[in-house]
Amino acid sequence: MERLRHDDPSHIGPYVILARLDSEAAERTVPERRYLGRTADGERTVLVCVPRTGADPSRWAVEAEGARRLSVPRFLHVAEVGGTAGSPWYASPYTPALPLQAVLAAYGGPLPEDTVRRLGAALAQALAALHAQGVTHAGLSPAAVLVTPGGPVLTCFGAVRAAAPDGTGRSGLPGLDPGCLAAEQASGGRPLPPGDVFALGAVLAYAATGHTVPEQSELPPGLRTLIGSCLSSDPAFRPRSVREVLGELVAPGAGPTPSGDLPEAPYAHTGTVLDHGTVPLPGRVVAALAAQSAALLALELPTPQQPFTTAQKVH
Repeated sequence: MERLRHDDPSHIGPYVILARLDSEAAERTVPERRYLGRTADGERTVLVCVPRTGADPSRWAVEAEGARRLSVPRFLHVAEVGGTAGSPWYASPYTPALPLQAVLAAYGGPLPEDTVRRLGAALAQALAALHAQGVTHAGLSPAAVLVTPGGPVLTCFGAVRAAAPDGTGRSGLPGLDPGCLAAEQASGGRPLPPGDVFALGAVLAYAATGHTVPEQSELPPGLRTLIGSCLSSDPAFRPRSVREVLGELVAPGAGPTPSGDLPEAPYAHTGTVLDHGTVPLPGRVVAALAAQSAALLALELPTPQQPFTTAQKVH
């Protein structure tokens, strides 16, 4: 959670803006501007998002509406879509959440291999359910992964599509992590599931090394072959589906998970990281989630007589 800057809005739709979700350092790879806000009566706190400067607001609004209609586990629940054609926004109910970059910062470096496997399995399961509906995420990156007390959720749905129409090169566009763009998407190709396989590999690489394009020697030996194949520039050499990636994460060497027989992802529990020891979020990450929640609760809405100030940065 970050202080607001002078160019940040004070209100978005019905919400008073309290703080930024993303750090300034991470912002260049975030395809939207993400804020924490609250209703004027103080009753509801939300994550509210708007297009980043330079984005096509109409394309972004279409993707936001698409996200609102999704019914897939482990995707951020978009509760509201609003605004004008030139200034759209969407909002989701607030739960403590850290972008994956902030998770590594809180932990102090790359995550343990077991945590990476469990994180990846949860994301792969979500993508498998999405692909089964004939939809591609088209925006998976470390910034798109929010780690919550109940495990990871996917955001930034359709970021690649919102950035540029098919046939338009996407390399170098603001908000798109170049390490997560498959070659066929970077050159303007229509986003398809193999592109999500590539991006999932980049996210796993980031969680395991701190880089989306690591040297092979940096990767944990147990994940080296899987991540390397996901990151192949040729889709034909990648795993055939995210189900295959899921199978390798859950049971290495067992092959792809059969259709309709998805295993329960390691994060799929009804409780939280605070009461489920089987969910291996490191203690420093759990502490950072709790600190964010406490800092946000402590923020008071501005009054007409009192200027609004935000809390100090919370890692």
